[in-house]
Amino acid sequence: MSPEPAYTLTDLCALAGVTPRTVRYYVAEGILRPPGGSGPGVRYDEGHLARLRLVRRLQREHLPLAEIRSRLGALADDEAIGLAAAEPEPPRNSALDYVRAILGGKGIAPRTSGPGPLPAASAGGLVRLRAELQPPADAPDALPTAAARPAAPERSHWERITLAPDIEIHVRRPLTRSANRALVRLLEVARELLEEDQP
Repeated sequence: MSPEPAYTLTDLCALAGVTPRTVRYYVAEGILRPPGGSGPGVRYDEGHLARLRLVRRLQREHLPLAEIRSRLGALADDEAIGLAAAEPEPPRNSALDYVRAILGGKGIAPRTSGPGPLPAASAGGLVRLRAELQPPADAPDALPTAAARPAAPERSHWERITLAPDIEIHVRRPLTRSANRALVRLLEVARELLEEDQP
């Protein structure tokens, strides 16, 4: 049996660290059951609060809402309250481990030990992150290093050249001299072809 209703929407949101809009969305999506009462008398109970806390915990594990709905749907309120009250496990993976999992198969070996979460963004932390992301030198399909990557082009923009109604060419500028000469020749030939088709 569900605990007695105790919280207004404002109180629930303050305790769970969510917005009223989020609570309404979760009710509409079936992640939370509808509250007791109606109108200004709407009240939420410990089951609602526990489920909101569990949703946030599961989101930190990068689970989609459909999976969260499925997991919470299988729990009774008493189970949800017990799980929410239990001390959460320390994070098993850092952000770096998550990135490595996403890049799996790119020659980046998973970290087996080391500090937990990444440090706050600082010059030293970023240097260490870059060093940790470097693939092993003997990795066959390792990601290219900064020196091996082609230099990023300077600022570029797209130009649309209309040849005729419904016919356009899109060109990213700036072009090299040889590419620009080829483009001029292409435009001349295209215009000649289009003029031949005119009655």
